Amino acid sequence: MLSKGFEVEMYTGTANGDIVGLSDKIVTSLDGFVREPDNRNVEYTTDPSESYDQLLCALLQPRVKLRNYIKQLGEYTLIPGSSLSLGDSTRFFRSDPANPYHDYIEQSYGTKVVTASVHINVGISDLELLMRACRIIRVEAPLFLALSASSPFIDGKATGYHSTRWGIFPQTPAYVPLFESHAHHVQWVESQLAAGTMQNVRHLWMSVRPNGDRRPYDLNRLELRICDLVIDPVALLAITALLEARLLQVIENPHLDPLIQSEFSPEELISVSMANEAAAAATSLDAQLRHWQDGRTLSARDWIHEIYQDVWPIAKQQGFACFLSPLQKILREGNEAQQWLQLYALGISPRHIISQAIDAAKEREIELEDKLCSSVAT
Repeated sequence: MLSKGFEVEMYTGTANGDIVGLSDKIVTSLDGFVREPDNRNVEYTTDPSESYDQLLCALLQPRVKLRNYIKQLGEYTLIPGSSLSLGDSTRFFRSDPANPYHDYIEQSYGTKVVTASVHINVGISDLELLMRACRIIRVEAPLFLALSASSPFIDGKATGYHSTRWGIFPQTPAYVPLFESHAHHVQWVESQLAAGTMQNVRHLWMSVRPNGDRRPYDLNRLELRICDLVIDPVALLAITALLEARLLQVIENPHLDPLIQSEFSPEELISVSMANEAAAAATSLDAQLRHWQDGRTLSARDWIHEIYQDVWPIAKQQGFACFLSPLQKILREGNEAQQWLQLYALGISPRHIISQAIDAAKEREIELEDKLCSSVAT
């Protein structure tokens, strides 16, 4: 099994869904939390672990701490979703006004980057294997977006996207190739830094990227960045189990590589993948996508089901199939955005939908903590 860890961004605010910036206070008072450029969301990171049981508690424990702390500041809570669902998308609320990189982000992108998400990191230390893993996940990243979409509203209105976050997010640089080797990756990053299209090595905002302690040279993990915030830890672990099982398959099969198995050129693969990402941002599991191998069209839901069937034996053999199986519920009942939009179609307001989601997320955390993580301090 592979080591896995998460970077989780979350909004803070009131029980009726209004987002309120508290990250400047949180990061000075609580260990393990870091600020984003806008004060309205805050990030925590879990330590890498091979164990899904440990990961579940590692997702819950900081959240319990965070909830207890912000309750002391007022009637504040954690807010599901990956966009400024009830507003305010017209203003940027700086968390660190003296930070020059934050200056650049605010001036260049505005509130398009004020989103909440989850980045899934999976440890792979062999550099060429890591590049191949990034290639396959790059062309399949839209499937993970489809499973995780949770941002259909901005400023109290439906936007037409299931993932407004990814629909408007400024992917940077605008064109990123499929990296054919580690040397290709290093050369490309160095040229972007020299040209100023990347401000620093962190300024590579795309669906998936290689990551490590000294980028782009020392790399040890794949970072999947496309997912919206999945607030239910069990659902997030199911999506992670799909990713891990697919990566174990990639490790086992050296020919599982878009540069080998696709009828498209590397440039065409980027065009197909970008179109698939846009389609998944719009209609998630219902999106019609083009398969990277042969160009056939199928729904995201059907493509995920195909991969699920393919990797289930790997997950079973490795002993984590029980964490993969909740994926079927997402395919059957829809992701969070789809469930919210079903309520919206019945005439329920975005504020009421978000308020319900806030209560449901809190109850779910209490239930999981009581059952599985009783050692977590409350």
